[in-house]
Amino acid sequence: MSLNIIGLTSHFHDSACCLLQNGKIVAAAEEERFTRIKHDSSIPKRAFQYCLATAGLTPADIDCIAYYEHPRKKLERQLWAGLPEAPPMQKNALFKLDASRPEREIREVLGFDGPIEWFSHHASHAASAYYFSGFPDAALLTVDSVGEWASTTYGKAKGASLEIFKETHFPHSLGLLYSTLTGYLGFEVNEGEYKVMGLAPYGKPTYLEQLRDLLSINDTGDLTLKLDYFDFNRSDRMHTEKLCSLLNHPARKPESELDQFTQDVARSLQVLLEESLLKMTRYLYERAPSENLCMAGGVALNCVANGKILRDGPFKRLFVQPAAGDDGCALGAAALCHVKLAGEDLPRERLGHVYFGPGYSTQEVAACTDLLPKTKAYGKNENALLRDTAQRLADGKIIGWFHGRMEFGPRSLGARSILADPRQPEMRDKINAMVKKREGFRPFAPAVLASEATKHFDLDHASPFMLETCQVISHLDLPAITHVDGSARVQTVHDDSSPRFAKLLRAFQKITGCPILLNTSFNVRGEPIVCTPEDALLCFISSDIDTLVLEDHIIDRADLPEHWITWFRNRQPVRADGPGNSVYTLF
Repeated sequence: MSLNIIGLTSHFHDSACCLLQNGKIVAAAEEERFTRIKHDSSIPKRAFQYCLATAGLTPADIDCIAYYEHPRKKLERQLWAGLPEAPPMQKNALFKLDASRPEREIREVLGFDGPIEWFSHHASHAASAYYFSGFPDAALLTVDSVGEWASTTYGKAKGASLEIFKETHFPHSLGLLYSTLTGYLGFEVNEGEYKVMGLAPYGKPTYLEQLRDLLSINDTGDLTLKLDYFDFNRSDRMHTEKLCSLLNHPARKPESELDQFTQDVARSLQVLLEESLLKMTRYLYERAPSENLCMAGGVALNCVANGKILRDGPFKRLFVQPAAGDDGCALGAAALCHVKLAGEDLPRERLGHVYFGPGYSTQEVAACTDLLPKTKAYGKNENALLRDTAQRLADGKIIGWFHGRMEFGPRSLGARSILADPRQPEMRDKINAMVKKREGFRPFAPAVLASEATKHFDLDHASPFMLETCQVISHLDLPAITHVDGSARVQTVHDDSSPRFAKLLRAFQKITGCPILLNTSFNVRGEPIVCTPEDALLCFISSDIDTLVLEDHIIDRADLPEHWITWFRNRQPVRADGPGNSVYTLF
């Protein structure tokens, strides 16, 4: 008899759903991948339907739905903080403050009339990392903007037991500090933080002393913001004029030139974040002296800081939940619910992959490729498919790669990826400008055969989820994946979890001597990662990707009907209502 538990996150950003059967992940996906609304916050109806269909279940087969936070406690904090004036695009903001909305929509939209368990936001974060880490015990650190009240939590776990023993509460938040400076530097809050991380190596920490005045962290892990620099009740920004005075510079206007000041503040902020997290981990080690550290929360997606924590911190091993943001809380809530209902631990296995999203049958892919006058179908001849794909990569082609089940979380890891030759100096600029249509300073990550990783990167352990950076030490010249500071955000590719992707890397190595590919997410700026074959085809047509490898089919741009390309380039995109550039999120 299976214990079927659904985990849900919704109504802030990155709504998601997962299904655990007897403590094992069967399916997980973000709602945005189905609706094509980036960071979709609605109740994850389509992701819920997908999870049920994957296991052949109906809502009546679900034993419990686990929700990732306590809506009423969150409402208490929102009301305590005071409500900013909602901008026009947030005219439904007050509806978001309805604490009964999650349960009402679980009943009415999802059609579930069974039991619901509610777990705290940061306990869900912590559980999402610990229960899938494979560690028998661990210290726990969660850091984000804010959950109900907590913005940082310290905890420990052993076996099935998980305990949060200390919290930092809103408005004191390391995540909100980073987001405030993200907005000050002209990037979109809750979207541009990783851009600041990528920009940081171009600058110098010349403003570190000034930024240190924004917060303090004592020896017992308590973080305090200097609140006169912050204004969390505005709809257009999160900083006050005092921050501009401190840095002697006005806030940067979005999309304006990235000058040396912007780069230097980004570098200073990144150093401050790393310093702060190291202080937190050293305190945590004193209270929970395990060799193992588990991290989650949006700040845990800062892969540069993660590498620093592992190299310079007190813990020997680190596991970061690949879906460290709110989407991953669905996993954590479901895991907590399993322990509560089953009275026992989850299977003690380390998460080996995140391919929990939809996959598509030969017939479903054929329905898409049959629309094209020319396509190369390889059927069961995988070796020929990989050989021809690798040759195109070696010839400098940019490949859209679609295979198997979609990844859960923010990283493309060889299921929905854009791939290219990392040895070509012009490749990074070409993809940024012509394919991803994003800022030119943004780095790309390398995917490398796990067996070859230590020859090319200063990395002595597996890194399958692109969650830490290290130095490039390869004898090969790899300009397209080497950042300006000589670092790279590595994905190690393993035969057991990504067999076709590993075979492609070997095919590329056979031709070029290089076991590495540039790997970035299969999407263009402003859109979610592709989910379906149709999504992949549309993204291919509307971008400058040279070739689409759609399961067992290869489609070259030269074989596309010219009128298709013209129509897609001239079409007016249909955009759903969303938050735009406003920082108004009610946290």
